[in-house]
Amino acid sequence: MPIVAKLDEYGKGAWIAFAVLGFIIFWPLGLATLAFLFWSGRMGHGCGPARYEHRMNRLQDKMERLRERMGGAQQWGGRGGFGGWGRGPSSSGNRAFDEYRDETLRRLEDEQREFHDFLGRLRMAKDKAEFDEFMNTRRPSTGTDTVESA
Repeated sequence: MPIVAKLDEYGKGAWIAFAVLGFIIFWPLGLATLAFLFWSGRMGHGCGPARYEHRMNRLQDKMERLRERMGGAQQWGGRGGFGGWGRGPSSSGNRAFDEYRDETLRRLEDEQREFHDFLGRLRMAKDKAEFDEFMNTRRPSTGTDTVESA
């Protein structure tokens, strides 16, 4: 399929344009194009740890923007992640709730840190496996698999 290879070279934008043109020309063609895109995985976000890392990064970016809108990190204690939200000037007035909130935020920070560590270890293991496979293909044969003739 030379069309598929050519559109893959141009990326998702080309596929979207092709689907739109398919709908304009003959609607079943556009529908078939969309079905093919989702069936083949060309329009998906992928799977595995990269997907979750992407989601975590998006969530972290949203939290940073929210913190900036609410007055910056200095007002909230200046810690990374969720840290310090309960220690700022805005107290709920209920010490038990404030302690609960601080503990929950601390726990979420720990879980986030553990998750990032896990992703790092997972990436390292994948990279090591790929590197080992690469090195195995590059190593010259030891000669044990060849038969010497007498």
